[in-house]
Amino acid sequence: MENLPNTMRITSQRQVILDELRKVTSHPTASEVYDMVRKRLPRIGLGTVYRNLELLTEHELIRKLKVGGEQKRFDGNAAPHYHVRCVQCGRVDDVEINPLLDLEQKVATCSGYEILGHHVEFEGRCAACKTTS
Repeated sequence: MENLPNTMRITSQRQVILDELRKVTSHPTASEVYDMVRKRLPRIGLGTVYRNLELLTEHELIRKLKVGGEQKRFDGNAAPHYHVRCVQCGRVDDVEINPLLDLEQKVATCSGYEILGHHVEFEGRCAACKTTS
């Protein structure tokens, strides 16, 4: 297994979690990731999945989304990008536009803060919910 700069090793369990998370774009909750991983590692514990998701987030291999007061969701795409959340069903999707990096500079200039990053979440109704309304 490979070593990461901050001495975190990618164990076989972490690799399976990463693989499963990167296969989907549904931004699953920790318990959904657990269900996905158990298909390949039936003996893995829920606590192990939770701990590894937190560790992978800390090492910026995945992203933890805190959307709309719901359960935290996880994203296998660690690159900066935006999300849109359906206010009706809770679905979360990626928004395929480039992040506005000049926005960070503008906020730094007007606030005096050192900006380390930003999070933008759009809200709306997904296509499925729009058609049922």
